[in-house]
Amino acid sequence: MIRIACAAVFLTLTVVSGNFPLRADELPDLGEAAHAELPPQLERKIGERIMNEIRLREPSYVDDPELSDYLNRLGNRLVAASSNPSRDCQFFFVRDNTVNAFAMFGGFIGVNTGTLLTAQSESELAGVLAHEISHVMQNHLARQIAREKQNSIASMIAMAVGVLAARSNSQVASAAIASAQAGSIQAQLAYSRDYEREADRLGFQMMTQAGYDVRGMGDFFGRLQQAGRVYENNAPVYMRSHPLTLERISDMQNRAQGAPYRQVADSLDFHLVRAKLRAQMGTPREAVNEFGKQLRDKKHVSEAATRYGLVYALLKSKEVAAAQRELEALIALKLSSPMIAGLAAEIRMAANDLAGALAIYRDALQRYPQSRALVYGYAEALLAAGQYEQGQRFLDSQLQVYSSDYKLYGLQARTFSAAGRRLQQHRAQAEFYLLQGQLGPAVEQLQFAQKAADGTFFEQSAVDARLRELRKLQVEEAKEKRNGG
Repeated sequence: MIRIACAAVFLTLTVVSGNFPLRADELPDLGEAAHAELPPQLERKIGERIMNEIRLREPSYVDDPELSDYLNRLGNRLVAASSNPSRDCQFFFVRDNTVNAFAMFGGFIGVNTGTLLTAQSESELAGVLAHEISHVMQNHLARQIAREKQNSIASMIAMAVGVLAARSNSQVASAAIASAQAGSIQAQLAYSRDYEREADRLGFQMMTQAGYDVRGMGDFFGRLQQAGRVYENNAPVYMRSHPLTLERISDMQNRAQGAPYRQVADSLDFHLVRAKLRAQMGTPREAVNEFGKQLRDKKHVSEAATRYGLVYALLKSKEVAAAQRELEALIALKLSSPMIAGLAAEIRMAANDLAGALAIYRDALQRYPQSRALVYGYAEALLAAGQYEQGQRFLDSQLQVYSSDYKLYGLQARTFSAAGRRLQQHRAQAEFYLLQGQLGPAVEQLQFAQKAADGTFFEQSAVDARLRELRKLQVEEAKEKRNGG
């Protein structure tokens, strides 16, 4: 469950320098207006601080590169079709069976795994994401919190974090409310009707431009409304944070009826991701039995996804030979996906066939160069095979493109460590910590690097320069805490 309220409030308060009075007049209904209160750079910094806290301390955060790859491909396809295609949005899963999704500061958008499993088509999932992206594009969170007319951005942020915690999980609402102004949080748990209608309208436009079936949004929300009637006070979490009205449902349906008919097939990865999530429920043996039964009874939406789920469950059950046999049946379907390639490589790794795994990864990366899961898997395989120099060259090439990917730095640190390169190990580990918002440990790693005796003059000079930069950041952060805390 999301438990970010108190810790995230503290973290966000540390980034605020001084008191910035808010205007007393009512904010105009323009997305850009909130920037006068909360500059985009500061909003992004706040979002990153909260996101780092979630990654580090939230057990329900889904740290699965394949699931993240899929969700971000889907989300970024919608962003590219929006009115601001250059806006940086990042999407992540929270392992929770309830139906919910929420937008945070800085373009970070969380989606409960239950939302994906409840959606009956990829267009329905796209509808949820398009709605959340629209909230981001219009700066609804900043505008909504700014309307409370607090005396400083610090108090505004504290309230916003409480709202986010309550939106992401109603069970922590009381804790969030206790950490900020109770009445204000209660009033802000749900977006205003105007904001919801605006997000619906822009979400429809986004789905149309991205090539999805616009009926998906209305269909999904309509089912949530029906569930709310059945369960009464125990309505889906999404309905409590994004209140559905008959007017909104009717408007969605009318828009869908007025749009040209478009039947959109689900992507293969939509079904594979759902199968992987289902395979992670219960024990691996239970998943093996369930997927096996579905195949025998021929009761499945996607045979490929069901076979994928069976292979994945067999591998997790450490039945490697059986997983390989079932993989061959999956490959015989002649379908292509980075997830299938990654699973094939994992099986080779489990069978201690490192050469086979490396060959699969190399071929798959030719076809799917942007798959972070394949990148990480290939680096792991090179490390396991003792090919340290090749691993270092590969990671260097990836970091030239993805310079803010902390996982690449973590893999780089491990590769340098295995190769006995202590200075470079600590230098990479410092960047790994820094990108996760852990400035203190990053400084400590650079101090270790200074003491390493295996670096060249130029490498040592680079460490010294980087350490000076981070110590300057420490001074600035301490100043911000004094002024904003």
